[in-house]
Amino acid sequence: MPCYAIDGLSPVVHPSAYVHPTAVLIGDVIVGPGCYVGPVAALRGDFGRIRLMEGVNVQDTCVIHGFPDSDTVVETNGHIGHGAVLHGCVVRHDALVGMNAVVMDEAEVGAYSIVAACAFVRAGLKLPEKSLVAGLPAKVVRPLTEDEIRWKRAGTETYQDLALRCKASMVEVSPLSEEEPDRRRLAVGGPRTLVATRRDEG
Repeated sequence: MPCYAIDGLSPVVHPSAYVHPTAVLIGDVIVGPGCYVGPVAALRGDFGRIRLMEGVNVQDTCVIHGFPDSDTVVETNGHIGHGAVLHGCVVRHDALVGMNAVVMDEAEVGAYSIVAACAFVRAGLKLPEKSLVAGLPAKVVRPLTEDEIRWKRAGTETYQDLALRCKASMVEVSPLSEEEPDRRRLAVGGPRTLVATRRDEG
């Protein structure tokens, strides 16, 4: 993975974490145990500190940065969806920031909360725990149900397992020129989409 020191500070990656080779880590970045950092994610600790606590996943093309002397923190079991941007904020434990959402400086996403895809969490906003948050600007829509909290946790556990799978089996290869006969599918457990789960229950 491309890792760069700046002003004598190098990124720290726990041996049990997986960081994709195309992700970029710069400076004061601390990646904790069992974390997953996906392809083309950029974690720029060239102004403030970035800390991913245990079991966090930061997915493809996410950007994490902050102002000088700021800390951008994703607490234990935090889940940061594809393309999200975190800037000088705190995502509390077991919270989820959805795809292409933005969380700005000194904002705080409460524990077990879900920030919907494409939401914009303005600077300084403190969001309560166990809440669904959506909109431009983001507002609390309603409390989350216990089923939704369990669904989020199952998704996070799938990414924690992905970190193990990547460390065990991901290798760079040349693509095949043709699909194999009877091409097998990946045998991966984990939750179904929330839409499918609700449809089956209905």
